[in-house]
Amino acid sequence: MQVQCVLCDTIEDIQDSSLQAKRLRNRRIHMYLCQQCDQRIYSNTKKRHETGNFHLYEGKKQKKDLI
Repeated sequence: MQVQCVLCDTIEDIQDSSLQAKRLRNRRIHMYLCQQCDQRIYSNTKKRHETGNFHLYEGKKQKKDLI
């Protein structure tokens, strides 16, 4: 199966029977990242975590007053 990286547009081949290929076929919202982009994002995120200025914010949940 040929896949294209979302960030750098490189085209790579992955096995048709692999778990990643099955996820890409069955769930169209999943995106493919090549190893270089994935490693780059991982290292940059790790650097931001180490600075202490990295925060993950959860969205506000609205109450449903149906009952």
